[in-house]
Amino acid sequence: MLLLALVYACGGNGTAGTADTGATAPKAAKKVDDGKGIGEIKSVTLNNPLNTGMIDRGKGIYEMKCSACHKLTGQRVVGPGFAGVTERRKPEWIMNMITNVEVMLAEDPTAYALLEECLTRMPNQNLSIGDARDVLEFFYKNDEEKSE
Repeated sequence: MLLLALVYACGGNGTAGTADTGATAPKAAKKVDDGKGIGEIKSVTLNNPLNTGMIDRGKGIYEMKCSACHKLTGQRVVGPGFAGVTERRKPEWIMNMITNVEVMLAEDPTAYALLEECLTRMPNQNLSIGDARDVLEFFYKNDEEKSE
């Protein structure tokens, strides 16, 4: 008797294993992939000309935190090479990948495809948005030099 009362109290219709709430569950909206990735970075204003101070700081961060797994050429080591990254990816995507790597690998289709290709998760390097912006500027300089 107590079980029957519980079923009715929880919205059941008395039929074991079913519940009738009288409403249909809303369908989850599918996120459109805009190429910007997932994270705080929604818009990036690029410098023209490139900022040499940011390039220098970005190079230092790359050498300290990224160079063991990523080369500035197209060569893949542990992770993909960085040559041409600013042509393949939007600046927002690059910064979101740097600052929000766990969520990007879990939810962004491009980041997930890279994980499947490289078979190694990129570790969170705990870079600030400012650090990521400096790295982005360095990537633009690298791609500029590679195209010359």
